[in-house]
Amino acid sequence: MGAVIPLEDDRGRSKNAVTQLQSLVAKDMESVNEFIRERMGSEVPMIPELASHLINSGGKRLRPMLTLASAQMCNYVGHDHIKLAAAVEFMHTATLLHDDVVDESDLRRGTKTARMLWGNQASVLVGDFLLGRAFKLMVETRSLRCLEILSNAAAVIAEGEVMQLAAAKDTSTTEDAYLRVIQAKTAALFSAATEIGAVIAERNGNEAAALESYGRNLGIAFQLVDDALDYGGRAATLGKNTGDDFREGKITLPVVLAFRRGNDEERAFWQRVLQDGDRREGDLEHALGLMTRHEALTDTIARARHYGAIAIDALAIFPASPYRDALTALVEFCINRNH
Repeated sequence: MGAVIPLEDDRGRSKNAVTQLQSLVAKDMESVNEFIRERMGSEVPMIPELASHLINSGGKRLRPMLTLASAQMCNYVGHDHIKLAAAVEFMHTATLLHDDVVDESDLRRGTKTARMLWGNQASVLVGDFLLGRAFKLMVETRSLRCLEILSNAAAVIAEGEVMQLAAAKDTSTTEDAYLRVIQAKTAALFSAATEIGAVIAERNGNEAAALESYGRNLGIAFQLVDDALDYGGRAATLGKNTGDDFREGKITLPVVLAFRRGNDEERAFWQRVLQDGDRREGDLEHALGLMTRHEALTDTIARARHYGAIAIDALAIFPASPYRDALTALVEFCINRNH
């Protein structure tokens, strides 16, 4: 059972923030979706079947929308932002396929993961296929700078996965160390997705730097909220079981805070359930009680709000526009969402 986090009760406004962004980029997203359908095709039937299982499973496609909105905010004229947005979505999908194998996850967005249906080997290989498709799309834009940004993001994401693997079940993990992991694992693709929107519009100076900062800090805030929701969210709307991170022995920020603030007996509990993997009936509820006692969930959300504020400030150099308004509102959605 999860203790629902007292986020602001403005789910309607949050939903409207996504709808606002979707409406602005709707025409471009139709083209992105067409590219995705076309480029995930293969003569090997399992590849499009497995890829479409995840791509069509109900994700909001925030990352490609970020690329489209950033390019349009920078007054881009052309079609290459469509290919870049599709490349970003392929990269994201590939990382999800790989993540589910590494984490041995059974559920994503309310349905069985690809690894549960097709196996680990097929999931990894189709993820590799999608990365290949992503890089082909990048090359077609003939923008070496965009290729550099996205290829660097791919390497950083992989580094983040390895860092998380190395820190798995390590209760001595510090907040700074964990932030390095999520900056690599999650924020790297957010920042790349927004920065390339400016780069393809030939805004390579302050505007590209601002959008990189916006995406990076949005990505950090997004992941921190995910960390909190795993313990305090609603399973029906999360698309996964609450407590999955706990059951998988993941060290996330709520755990780091609760461990650091606890007494010797409480730290011994965390070491038993996470480090030693000795989890018993009632342990998840006890973990939630410790997090509540030490305000670990509310402080994780507070950290997310901090990074969200930085993201919003990064947009200040851009003139007022519907795109800037939508990107600003998106920060609020990512922090206030309950799914």
